[in-house]
Amino acid sequence: MRVATLSAPDDMDAWREAARALIAADVPPDRVVWQVGAAAEDLFATGAEPAPTSPANASPLRVSRAFIALAGDAILHRDPERFALLYTLLWRLREMPRLVEDHADPLVRRLEGLAKAVRRDIHKMRAFVRFRTVTDDDGDRYVAWFEPEHHIVRANAAFFVNRFASMRWSILTPDVSIHWDGARLSEGPPAVRGDAPEGDPVEEVWKTYYASIFNPARVKVNAMLKEMPRKYWKNMPETALVPQLLASAQARESGMIERARGREEIGGNAQLAWEALRDEAAACTRCHLHKHATQTVFGEGPVSAPMMFVGEQPGDQEDLAGHPFVGPAGQVFNRALAAAGITREQTYVTNAVKHFKFEPRGKRRIHAKPDAGEIEACRWWIEQEQLLLRPKVTVALGATAARSLFGKVMTIGRERGREQRLPDGGAAWITVHPSYLLRLPDEDARTAEFARFVDDLKLAHAALG
Repeated sequence: MRVATLSAPDDMDAWREAARALIAADVPPDRVVWQVGAAAEDLFATGAEPAPTSPANASPLRVSRAFIALAGDAILHRDPERFALLYTLLWRLREMPRLVEDHADPLVRRLEGLAKAVRRDIHKMRAFVRFRTVTDDDGDRYVAWFEPEHHIVRANAAFFVNRFASMRWSILTPDVSIHWDGARLSEGPPAVRGDAPEGDPVEEVWKTYYASIFNPARVKVNAMLKEMPRKYWKNMPETALVPQLLASAQARESGMIERARGREEIGGNAQLAWEALRDEAAACTRCHLHKHATQTVFGEGPVSAPMMFVGEQPGDQEDLAGHPFVGPAGQVFNRALAAAGITREQTYVTNAVKHFKFEPRGKRRIHAKPDAGEIEACRWWIEQEQLLLRPKVTVALGATAARSLFGKVMTIGRERGREQRLPDGGAAWITVHPSYLLRLPDEDARTAEFARFVDDLKLAHAALG
C-alpha cells in the first residue's frame, strides 16, 4: 500500500502532484490510501509506504480541461472518498481518454454530483454572507460569519476580494478565516459563531427596508427553503424577520387587498422601502470616497418610474446640492429628455457611484474617474434600486454606468443603439454620458452628437411599448 498525504482538505495542487507520481509508478487505485495531515485516518495506512515522488524524466500526464474542471470542484467536497474517486477516474482515463464525457458512467456521475454540490455551496456563500461593521484602530472593518457545507472558503476568496476590494473585511468560518486589509489576503484559524458581531446600527435600517418590501402574497415557503435553507437564516439580518413576517402573512395580505381597493395609496410600501434605502446610503462607508465627499448623492424620482437612468457619479454641484444631474451635464440631460419626448415623471435618475471623486486643484475640485473597486463597492446600491423599482427599461449613461449594471466592461461604440439584457433579465440600453457632449471640441460636433444622444433616448423610450 502507498499513502498519499495532503496538507489541507482542499489542496488540489498536492493531489495533482501525488496523482501524477502514482500514475508514473503504475500504482493502481486499490493500492493507494489518501489522507489529510500526518495522522493516519485509514486502517490500511498504518505501516504503508509513502506515495512516490514524480521522477524528473516522467512523461507528462495529459488530461482534458473537462477533467481538470471536474476535479477542481469535486475535490472541495467533504466526501472522504473524493481523492480516491478522482484518482480512479484518472487511472481509467489512460485507457479511455474521453470517459469524463460519459455522463452515464457511475463514477463520472458520482463525481459530477460532488462537483454540483460544491458549486451550489459556493453560490450560497456568495449570496448569504452578511457583513457587520466593527471598529478597530484602523477604522471600520466588516466581519461576517458563514458555515460552509464543503471546503470552499479559500476557493471563494477571490470573489470577495474582487467584489469588496476597497473594504477591509473578514469572513469567519469553522474551517478557516480569511482577512482582506485592502491590499493583501491572509488566513487565520477556525472561528466560532461568538467571534462574529451580532449586529450594527445600519442593520436596523436594513431590517426596516426588508420588512417594507416583504410581500406576503408571494410567499412560497417550500421554494424559499429550497434556495435558502434555514441554517442560513440566523446569520442574515433580513431573514431574522422572516418567521414573524410569515406568522403575520395572512393579516398583511388582507391589508394589501384592502389597500388595492383604494383605502391607501398603491405604491406606499415601495416608497417606504426606498426611503429606508436612501437613509441607509446616507451613512455609506463601503469605499474611501465618503471621507472627502460632502454627502451621499442618492437616486431621485418616482418609485413607479418605468425608466431608470444611471450615470457615472455626482459632480461638484451635485455633491454640494445632494441631488443628481443638477450641474452642466444635468442641463444637457434635461434638454435631451425633452427632445426625446420623455418626461421627468417617467424617470428615476441615479449614479453608479454615490460619492463625488475628485482631485483638488487650488480652490477647484476636478472630477476623477471612479476605479473598478469603487464601482464594485457601490454596485450594491444600484442592485437594490433596481430590485425596488423594477424599471421596464434601464439606460446606462457612459462606460462606468454600464460596468456597474452589467458587472463587466462594456464597449459603448459596439453596444450602443441596440437593446441589451441585464444579468437579472431586464431590458437595458447603453449610450454616452451627457458630460461627453460638453467635452467635444466644436459646436458642429456637439450638435451632431446631441442629436445622436437624443436618438438613443428615443429608442430606449420606445422599448416601453
